[in-house]
Amino acid sequence: MNITDQIVLVTGANRGIGKQFVLELLERGATKVYATARRPESLGFDDSRVIPLQLDLLDNESIAAAAATASDVTLLVNNAGISTGALLVTGDLTDARREMDTHFWGTLGTIRAFAPVLKANGGGAIVNVLSALSWFAAPGAGAYAAAKAAEWNMTNGVRLELAAQGTLVQGVHLGAADTDIMAEYDGPKIDPRDVARATLDGLASGSIEVVVDDWSAMVKASLAGDPAAFYKQMTEILGA
Repeated sequence: MNITDQIVLVTGANRGIGKQFVLELLERGATKVYATARRPESLGFDDSRVIPLQLDLLDNESIAAAAATASDVTLLVNNAGISTGALLVTGDLTDARREMDTHFWGTLGTIRAFAPVLKANGGGAIVNVLSALSWFAAPGAGAYAAAKAAEWNMTNGVRLELAAQGTLVQGVHLGAADTDIMAEYDGPKIDPRDVARATLDGLASGSIEVVVDDWSAMVKASLAGDPAAFYKQMTEILGA
């Protein structure tokens, strides 16, 4: 997919990786970018090609309304997400459910709403911003990791179902990016703009999976090995 002249919708575009997606899309010549947020007044783009739009992953009516408004979309970027820090065994189940409702059900609901739009516009593509935590769990991120793991395999399933209509479905994995959601993490962080660049480069080459950084590549490579050895290494790295 050549980004020039594409019409794109980006969820969670008010900050972090989502904001960088919008900026990178504009730089690469996108015709129009629907920048969505739960509170569209929080969007601050100064470009006539950017259309602010309300979309809340926990509100099916807002998703349907967004799909009706953005009926010309050719690329959907599912970036919006949350991190509650909920523990699976002793944490607040309300927070754990909100993680799953956001990352799995909310993202799937958005895909279901926009799949017919993409089909009508020639197929297009869907990008799901995932995580290295799709493949492992870390202390303090049990609910998030479980939700991202579900979203990862949902991405694989959706890819198979939408292949017949010519829609490319891409999963994007990264470790920590320098965003508000990772503000309390003191380990290495990548530039969130690099996520957008790697993703769009992957679309240009038809890649169904983009592994953005060395951390994610290391985690993925470990999957064929003994998980005991991997988690011992993670304990040493994370100090927990």
